[in-house]
Amino acid sequence: MRILTAEETAQALPYPALAQAIAGVLEARAQGAVQAPERLVVPLAGGATLLLMPATDPQITVTKLVTVHPQERPSVRAEVWVMRTDTGQRLALLDGAVVTARRTAAVSLLAAQTLAPHPTGTLLVIGAGVQARSHLEAFQEGLGTDKVYVYSRHFEHAEALASYARGRGLLAQAVRSLEPVLEEVRLIVTATTSPTPVLRQAPSSAFIAAVGAYRPEMAEVAPELVRQARLYVDTLEGARSEAGDLLQAGVDWNLVQPLEAALHQPRPASGIVLFKSVGHALWDLAAARLAVQTLGIR
Repeated sequence: MRILTAEETAQALPYPALAQAIAGVLEARAQGAVQAPERLVVPLAGGATLLLMPATDPQITVTKLVTVHPQERPSVRAEVWVMRTDTGQRLALLDGAVVTARRTAAVSLLAAQTLAPHPTGTLLVIGAGVQARSHLEAFQEGLGTDKVYVYSRHFEHAEALASYARGRGLLAQAVRSLEPVLEEVRLIVTATTSPTPVLRQAPSSAFIAAVGAYRPEMAEVAPELVRQARLYVDTLEGARSEAGDLLQAGVDWNLVQPLEAALHQPRPASGIVLFKSVGHALWDLAAARLAVQTLGIR
């Protein structure tokens, strides 16, 4: 069995290839060739949580194991076990935090490649944590993004991420307010832990990837903005129970489309497009498929 470090896991999962691997899993899902039950959530002593997220196809089966201990640092630890479906032979153990960060950004990249009216436009990243950084990397590598603004409630964190972006060759600037740059940007990523909206308006022709709010009572995008947008989600079943941005806006779910349907539709030419991602074990399966292929693991 191959045990990968965080760095080795990242190297095995380049964003453009991972986005295409996710597209492949979406196609397989439409054909009934992959499976992923609801994640199992087990409360642990002291307010901690254990999460198990399995997924399988005829060749590869994965289980992501996550523990959340709010009082510890790091508070979240995770691994992704990869095994052969036919024999159960363990093939690899991937760094779960890296898999989660990169596959989440790759899903947003795939959505932007498919749905953004102006996929080569200027990027605004709201947030300055792990997901903000991974999305910045993914959009640069997958869309050719060359200019980015970074906003965070802590300006020093925004400046640190902007400095990292400049080190990658991007024209990057930390901003203290969103309003002065909104009309310029065409791509927006909200990747915060804020329980209340951080984005209340957007340009008339923009793509928004909302990835930070992960519970029904949380929302990064204001209801009035959600109701203006054309709406897409990574999976309908997950969004209906967890996408607070959409739930709090009282959206008509008949008007919300899953990403797999959008892959076969024309790109929106204009208007606000909102893609809401809540995560799914199938994206971990896609990452495992790619890692095994990239590393030649059998």
